[in-house]
Amino acid sequence: MSGARKVELLILDVDGVLTDGRLHYSDGGVETKAFHAQDGAAIKMLQEAGVPVAIVSGRDSEAVGRRAGELGIAHVHQGVADKAGTLAELGRATGIAPERMAHVGDDIPDLALFDRVGFRISVPGAHPAVLAEADYVTATAPGAGAVREACHLILVARGLWRDALLKARGSGPG
Repeated sequence: MSGARKVELLILDVDGVLTDGRLHYSDGGVETKAFHAQDGAAIKMLQEAGVPVAIVSGRDSEAVGRRAGELGIAHVHQGVADKAGTLAELGRATGIAPERMAHVGDDIPDLALFDRVGFRISVPGAHPAVLAEADYVTATAPGAGAVREACHLILVARGLWRDALLKARGSGPG
């Protein structure tokens, strides 16, 4: 995937990408989310390899803020109505041009980012319009390791996988 070689920032949607897309509420009305541990490990590997990760979600969730904090994700934008505007903010904050960014999305609101980023990733079960515009569709389901697959793709394409793996094993550079 030649487009993955250029990725300097990975932007993630949440519902339907980091999660399976289902919304869970406790009896008290608190929204809960389930995240896959392997996605988290891969996000950390990608960031440690020098590729920052951002979250851009149309919904607002305490669970997402907590998970982002655990993973060291500095750029977290929740409750976003204008995803394209948030992309411009990310560009200013990071100094990374949109064509050097990738986005993992699954639904119509993600098309605003797909129109602007350099590499577009989607997941099984995504809206057909999103799948039609994706440069890559993960084989792994959302909320079950799809983000891990996307991170791995970028690490391999950028030639960072070997060092990232060695570092994760405790025997690599850094």
